[in-house]
Formats: sequence, structure tokens, C-alpha cells
Amino acid sequence: MRTPILRFLAAFAALLLLAACGGGGQAGQGGAAAGPPQRGGSITVLELNSFAGAWPSGLDPATNTTGGANLSQMSAIFGGLFALTADEDGGNARVVPELASGYELADGDRTIRITIRDGVKFSDGTPFDAEAVAFNFRRNITSTCTCAPRWPLAEQNGISVEGNSVVLRFTRPYGAVINSMVVSNVNWIASPTALQRMGPEQFKITPVGAGPFKVVSNQLSSELKLTRNENYFKPGLPYLDNLTFKSVGGDQPAYQAILAGQAQAYEGMNTTPLIEQAQANKQLTVTIQPPTSPYLIQLNTKTAPFDNQKAREAVYYATNVDAIRKGLFKDWYPAAQTFTGPGGLFHHDTIDGYRTYDPDKARALVAELGGLTVDLGTLKSYVAEQVMTALQSQWEAVGIKTTIHSDQLNALIGNFNSNKWQAMLQTAGAWDPAAGVGVGFRFAATSPFSGVSDPALDDLLNQAAATVDPATRETLYLQAGKRISDNAYAPYILAFAPANVTAAGVHGPGLTTKIPPVLVNTGVLWDQVWTSR
Repeated sequence: MRTPILRFLAAFAALLLLAACGGGGQAGQGGAAAGPPQRGGSITVLELNSFAGAWPSGLDPATNTTGGANLSQMSAIFGGLFALTADEDGGNARVVPELASGYELADGDRTIRITIRDGVKFSDGTPFDAEAVAFNFRRNITSTCTCAPRWPLAEQNGISVEGNSVVLRFTRPYGAVINSMVVSNVNWIASPTALQRMGPEQFKITPVGAGPFKVVSNQLSSELKLTRNENYFKPGLPYLDNLTFKSVGGDQPAYQAILAGQAQAYEGMNTTPLIEQAQANKQLTVTIQPPTSPYLIQLNTKTAPFDNQKAREAVYYATNVDAIRKGLFKDWYPAAQTFTGPGGLFHHDTIDGYRTYDPDKARALVAELGGLTVDLGTLKSYVAEQVMTALQSQWEAVGIKTTIHSDQLNALIGNFNSNKWQAMLQTAGAWDPAAGVGVGFRFAATSPFSGVSDPALDDLLNQAAATVDPATRETLYLQAGKRISDNAYAPYILAFAPANVTAAGVHGPGLTTKIPPVLVNTGVLWDQVWTSR
């Protein structure tokens, strides 16, 4: 079996800064393991209602329009063909087979054979086999979910079954396919029998997978109750008897709920003052994940005013990244100039020739343009809204008239699909740039969430995703970052990473240990989460 050669991850500079400022990536009695894992018990996990805590279209991998945000819920129910894991400190991150037993690349990386683990059953007792996986692949690739892959499949026999293996045939080399799969809906395999028996409307409410847990009840975008899957393929796992996900309105109510014992974990805390408070509380564990997805200002180059490069350059020069980093975030997080963070593959701190803050140049460009008016949107969250407000102030200081608004995830997706947006403060990047909301998601011409149509950039991204050779990929991604910079497609802000906050006694990989986020949040390995209380 030939697998991608993975690099050791770069040192996490942001985390070291955080340790100096607020007590380190983990704090409190829960930071150290309390002996061997124990089986049993239940925990409630809170998710922010503007992101992971919203699943308005249900939890069917083929119809969940917010599936990338619902990584935890989907992984708990469906498990995954593959998973990203790492050492406890976040180092040596690598993709490993889970419900798949392995894979093999062939035909110059144009063909991949994924072998399915023998003897696995869905939680309804039906066989988890290659036919079931191929059925899901065919169904999921046409999904409206933002996490559906854009595979360059061959028209004939693009997805086929050979024994207990699924074979994918591509029109071009695609060596990064496995790394990109871990945050895609094709990684989550649903029971075809249960889908046929229930029908799609009921299945999206009570989906059936082969993951560590099965659905007890599901109130959309409110509460998901799960219980142990006794058919789970790993002996002795999961540790927990029950796992509940609840939507919460913000970081402050989530923090108070944990202090009150109403919940035991919260994924994705963004509010820096609350992170500091949690770090000082000896009854809590705070885990800051390695940043992989920097914040950037997407500019829609397909429409005015940003079809004019001078308007884009004005935004670059008007943006004072250091003021935002120091004023809002106490210098915790490093500045970014490209689409990877320190926790991801192929990271570079700087890009040669990148335009940095220069208010005089910004004013001159605005005057040359005869004025500049911008509509700036973002996702409703503490960090994004704080940055957006700062940007509005900075831009107006150089004569850029700016209106701002923040939206729930579904509304935000609608704004992109309308293609009427001008500027969006978003994250771009993933642990592997070819995965999830990696660089192609924000910059490829074929993505509805991109504001760029550049064949030369598309070619660089396709070449980088084609090979498994890390040196070649790094060179190509550096060239892509340089092209984005040279054309002023999108100024970057900082490499931010959210925090997980857990009550004492709760432990688990990706929850209280560091695993680089494959999307925005880390892919928690829920089968190995346990509680000593």
C-alpha cells in the first residue's frame, strides 16, 4: 500500500504565545489524564448555534447542507472511512484508515482502490460493505452540502466495486484524495437499508451509520441524543454510554452552562476573555487547537467594485493586521499571508511581495477610483464580528465607506450562492490545503464559495492536489499563494484557532488533546472520549 508522505507539523507559535499570556493550551485538573479510560457515563457537548450547533436540514450525509460544520455529530453517528489523528501535542498528524482497512493508488495516481474493513455492520445490523460504500459515494457526490467532494471522476466506471473494495477512477492524478476525504460527506457512510426503509425525510432525522453511537432523538438545530452502538466494530468502544449535543446561543451561555454542571464540554470557544477565565479555573480544561484556517477577506472579483484590482489593493493597504492582532487578541495569534496556518501542511509565514498596511497608498487608490463603497459580511461569531468591526473602522479612516452584517450559516451560504456578495470575512484553509474549506473552496473557479476565476491558479491547485510528493506540493502551494497575493485576490488577517472547554474528568483525543482542525473545528475521535465522573 502506498500512502501519502506526511510532513511533521510546524511548531505552533500561536500556542506558545498563548501559554505566555494565559496559562497554556491546557489548564486545570482535567489537563492531566486521570488513569486509564473508564467505560460508562454520559456527557453533554455544546455547539454554537451559528455554526456547529445548526443542522436545519438534518444529518443525512447527502442532504445535510451544513455537514462540514456538523463534523462532530456526523462523526459520532457515522464514524468515518478515514480519520485524522495526531500525538497528544498535535504533532505527527496523519490520516489513518477507520472503517476502511487501507487503500492503494495506481495508474499514476489516477486510480484509487479503497478496501473496506471486513465484518463491520451498521448499527441496524446490516452489512457495511463495498456495495454500501459505493452507493453512498454515488449519492453523496451530487449533494448540495458544502462538504461534497468535487472529484474529477471518469465518465465511465468512475465508481465501481471489486470484491470488498471501492475503486475510484479520475480523469487526472489526484494523490491528495484520502487527505481531502476526512472532512467530506463521502467519509460518512449511511445504511442503504435504513434509508430505503425510512425514506429520506425520516432518515435525515434518525440516520443510521456504523459509527460509535446511534440516534435516540433529534430536534433539528437544538438537541441530538445518542446512545452506544453495540454493533461498533472496535471491541470495548465507545467508552461513553450516551452522548448529547446541544445548540447554544454563544460563548458566555456555554461557559455558564459548564460551570453549572449542565454540560461537560463546549467546542469552538472564540471569546478571548472567557478563554482566559476558563484557563484560570482549576476545574476546567482548555485546549487550544493548532491553527490551520486563517481568517481572510474574500473579495468577489467577478463583480464591481472588486473586478478592479486597484479596489482590491486599496483594501489590502487599508487593513492593519497588527492592530487587530494586538488590540483584539493580545498578540496571541500570528499574522497570516496565505491559506495555511502553523498547524497545517505546507505553511509559510510570509509571501514575497505581499501588500501590507499603508494608509497613504490606500487613500491614494480610493481617490483614484473616485471613492469606494463596500458591503462586508461574515458568520455570526465573536471573533468574526470583532474583526469585522475593526475592519470597518480602519477602512473608513482611509475613505472606504463600509456597511457590515453577520449572518447565520444557512443565510451566509445563501449569500454566496446568490453571487451578489462583495466582501466576506471568512476562514480559508485546512490541515491539508486540498481538503474541506481548503484553498480550492475559497479560490477555485468551480467553487460557489469562491470570488475568483483564474485558470492559472486553478492549474496550480490541481497540480498540487495531484501528487503525493510533499516537496512538490509545497512548491506548488507556495506559487499559488504568491499568485493570490500578486493579484490582490484576498487579504489575510491572522491564523486563529478556537478552544475546547471541558469539565474536569472528561478526556478524549481532539477534545482535550490537540489534533489540527480538518475544517474549522477539530475532528474529535468520539469513540475514545471518556469521563471519570
